[in-house]
Amino acid sequence: MNVPERPWLLRKPWLGVTRPSWVMILIAITLLGLSWLQMSPTRPAGVATPPVSEDAGTGPVDHPSSSCSGFYRPGLARRTTFSIEQFGGVGDGTTSNTDAFRRAVEHLKALGDKGGSQLTVPRGRWLTGSFNLTSNFTLYLEEGAIILGSQDPNEWPLIEPLPSYGRGRERLGARHISLIHGDGLSDVVIMGHNGSIDGQGRMWWEQWWNRTLKHTRGHLLELVNSHNILISNLTFINSPFWTIHPVYCSNVVVKNVTILAPLNAPNTDGIDPDSSSNVCIEDCYIESGDDLVAIKSGWDQYGIAMAHPSSNIVVRRVSGTTPTCSGIGFGSEMSGGISNVLVEDLHVWNSAAAVRLKTDRGRGGYISNITIANVTMERVKIPIRFSRGSNDHADEGYDPKALPRINGVYIKNVVGVDVGKAPILEGMEGTIYEKICFRNVSLGRISPEARWHCEFVAGEAYDVSPMPCRELKNNGSSSWCRNS
Repeated sequence: MNVPERPWLLRKPWLGVTRPSWVMILIAITLLGLSWLQMSPTRPAGVATPPVSEDAGTGPVDHPSSSCSGFYRPGLARRTTFSIEQFGGVGDGTTSNTDAFRRAVEHLKALGDKGGSQLTVPRGRWLTGSFNLTSNFTLYLEEGAIILGSQDPNEWPLIEPLPSYGRGRERLGARHISLIHGDGLSDVVIMGHNGSIDGQGRMWWEQWWNRTLKHTRGHLLELVNSHNILISNLTFINSPFWTIHPVYCSNVVVKNVTILAPLNAPNTDGIDPDSSSNVCIEDCYIESGDDLVAIKSGWDQYGIAMAHPSSNIVVRRVSGTTPTCSGIGFGSEMSGGISNVLVEDLHVWNSAAAVRLKTDRGRGGYISNITIANVTMERVKIPIRFSRGSNDHADEGYDPKALPRINGVYIKNVVGVDVGKAPILEGMEGTIYEKICFRNVSLGRISPEARWHCEFVAGEAYDVSPMPCRELKNNGSSSWCRNS
C-alpha cells in the first residue's frame, strides 16, 4: 500500500470516505480564528508542559505549547544496527518471519546496556506472528516496508488478562497477545520512513461477527508497564482489535501516525492510552470502526482495586472519521480514574459523535479536569455526548453502588456543520456531573425541535448556539466558567 508522507491528509476511496468540504472547513477555521482572538484556551491545571527538545525522528519542537513530544526523552544512541534479513527474514509476503523477528530481538536484547540497538525492516512484505520488543531499542521500517500479521491464530499466543480488567475484554480468561508487544521496557522507539504494520484483521473480525471468537482479540501494538516510548511516522492498518494500546505506561509519544481500518471493523479503536501518564498524541489521522482516541483506566471492580489512573495526557491535531463512535472518548472503562487531559484542534467528520464521556453503574472512578478546545465537525450525528448505562461489566462481582464522579469538563471553541442533533448530556442518578463548562459553541442550523438534552448535570454555558439546557446556567461576569 502506497501511503503519502502526510498521513493526516490521507483518504481511502475503498473505505467510502468522502473528503470534507473545503468551503465548510474554511468557514470553521474562520470562526475559530475569530473566537481565538477573544478567548485563548488554557491548559488544564496539573498538565505538565513538556520540555523543548529535539526527539528522535520528530524534529525540533518550536515551542513547548505547540508540541508535547518532549514527553519522550531520547536515551542511549543506537550504536548497533541489524537488518531482519541478517536473521533469516524473507520479505516476499508468504514466508513466515516469526522466528526471524524473535531471534533478532533476543539477540539485540543483550546489547541494551551496550549502547542499544536498531532492527531495520527493509522494503518488502514481512509476514510474522507476534514478537516482543526489548529496551533501549528501535524498530525501524524503511519506505515500502510492510509487516503483515500472521493468519494463523496460534501465532498470536494467549497471555494473562490485564489485572485492571480481570479477564479478557471480550471473552473470559486469557487473551491473545498483540502482534508487536512489550512488557517492562524502557526507551523504545517504533518508527520509520512511513512504513506500515498491517494486522490483516479480517480473520478476527469475522470470528467476532460469526460469534466464534474464543478469546479476546489481540491489539496491533501493546506496551505494558513501560516507560519512555516514541511511536512515529508509521501507518497502522487493519488491527484485529484496538490498534495502539499503551497500558500502565508513562512518557509515551504517538506522533505523525496514520491508522486505517474499514469503517465497519469492530472495536478497531485508534489509540487507547490506558492507566498511563504523560502521554502525547499529536498530528495523527485515523479512520476506524470505533473511537479515534479513547482514554481508559480499567474495568469495574478490577480497575477500582488497581487504582491506576490515566493522567497528564495531551491530544492535539487529530483528525478522522468513525461512523459508529467518537473522535475523542473517555471510558467507558475508566474505573481507575482519568484526570488532567488537554484536547486541542480536533477535526471529525461523518461520525457518530465528536466528544463522548462514557460511564456506567459499577464503574466507580472519576473524570476530572478535562479541557477540550478548538473542535471542528461536519456531518456528525451527536456533537457532544455524555452517556451512561450500557450495562457492560466484567462479571457479576461489580458493585452497582460504585458510581463515577465527573468534575471539571471545559469545552470551548466548537464549530459544527451539518450536525444532526444538539448535545446530549446524560448524567447518572445518585451522582452529579459538576462544573461542566461550555464556551463559544456554534453548531450551525439544527432543526428547532433539536434541543439539548440534560440530566443530572450542573454547569454553565456562554455564547452557545442552539440555546443550552437550563442545567447549564449563566452566572454573568463573575462566572468560574467564563473566566476559566
